[in-house]
Amino acid sequence: MYRYSFILAAMLLAGCTASKTPVPVKGSEVAGVVRLGFDLAPLQTAKVDTYLAQSAASHQCQQWGYIAASPYGEPIKTCSLSSGALCLNQKVTLEYQCRGIGMEKYVRDRIIVQ
Repeated sequence: MYRYSFILAAMLLAGCTASKTPVPVKGSEVAGVVRLGFDLAPLQTAKVDTYLAQSAASHQCQQWGYIAASPYGEPIKTCSLSSGALCLNQKVTLEYQCRGIGMEKYVRDRIIVQ
């Protein structure tokens, strides 16, 4: 009986909502696309701070010379570790599109051309 209650308690704890902070995983300066990602354990739901994610994406876009970032599309979930039919770890990717061209990029490109 103790064994079953321990397994049940472990499953309930694993199914909790976890706060996740996405980090830049890859992107394309030419396409103006920033991808942020985080890992998700089985039976776990993620709560993402959209303000922090937006801020991280905008920061990356500004480093490339764009003004800001806008989220687009749905989160992309891929199984990164599986055992049979069970997914043990998911990678979740959020995509952002860089918008606008800042003066830094214009000045930098103009100096190179001259």
